[in-house]
Amino acid sequence: MGGDHGCVVVIDGVSQALQAHPEITELFVVGNQAEIESALAKRPGQDSRLRIVHASEVLTMEDKPAQAVRKKRDASIARAVDLVKQGKADAIISQGNTGGILAAAHLKLRTLPGVDRPGIATVIPTQENNFVLIDSGANIDCKPLHLLQFAVMGSVYAREILKVKNPRVGILSVGTEDIKGNDLTLEAFRLCKEVNLNFVGNIEGYDLFKNRVDVVVCDGFVGNIVLKTLEGMAKGIFGWLKAELTRNPKRKMGALLAKEAFKTISLRMDPEASGGPLLLGLNGNVLKSHGSARERGIMNAVRVSTEAIQNQINQVICREIADANERLAAAKVFPQPAAVA
Repeated sequence: MGGDHGCVVVIDGVSQALQAHPEITELFVVGNQAEIESALAKRPGQDSRLRIVHASEVLTMEDKPAQAVRKKRDASIARAVDLVKQGKADAIISQGNTGGILAAAHLKLRTLPGVDRPGIATVIPTQENNFVLIDSGANIDCKPLHLLQFAVMGSVYAREILKVKNPRVGILSVGTEDIKGNDLTLEAFRLCKEVNLNFVGNIEGYDLFKNRVDVVVCDGFVGNIVLKTLEGMAKGIFGWLKAELTRNPKRKMGALLAKEAFKTISLRMDPEASGGPLLLGLNGNVLKSHGSARERGIMNAVRVSTEAIQNQINQVICREIADANERLAAAKVFPQPAAVA
């Protein structure tokens, strides 16, 4: 119920996803039943796997997440999370209030064994590869152990979902040298060296688009700034190019010749292709779809969630987090508190 384009777009995307994924046994659409039925009435036929779950309330962008989750007990996101908690569903997809999704999922599902904090894993496209940015906004203040857990979870995501054989993991810092960084990144660096990761060390912002890593690890404060900066820069550059390439007839001709190249780049950078970021580390698969997503974005959100279930990503995370903890204990490496914590 939280998307920018209303119920009809969501239903169309869900319908396309059901056609593309016969392995899905049930797909619940949670929200105002009258609105959902009205949207369904505009489509010829209805997939028998579709189930409507009525919810009388919606978390708005103005709601304070934790308070709203407790007060609006019949909110659509709360009902959706309950379906996973009760074992009736395996994954949640929502276009709504990010803070509300985080709060509801964290409060009701709790974290996986060995995981202290869930992290948002956002896939960023580049010319040569995609990399996972984690955490991209769930945790503002972190400890070094949280960054280590993000590194493990991000590596699992890159391997199981993006199909990268041996994901390269790097910590985002102010320089590539081992001694660069603050207390948080320096201690996280020390921990990452001790576990079973393809850890390449520190990377800086300059390296993000040079195909040096497949997983970029940082706290949610830094990660969200990176994410929003990249999104803003992409929109700004495309707007700038459009203005310059349409300034006179000669440039318009050049733009026409380069049309296919621009189309390729645009498709590569389209956020709808990824479906949205997964919130890793919870007892259930949670995907935050873009609020502005249209049918293709919804369809891809269902695809990514289906892949997460099929690849048993949470079970793999549990095993690899347990292995990391055992290695730290064997090496007698104990996390030190970060100055920012």
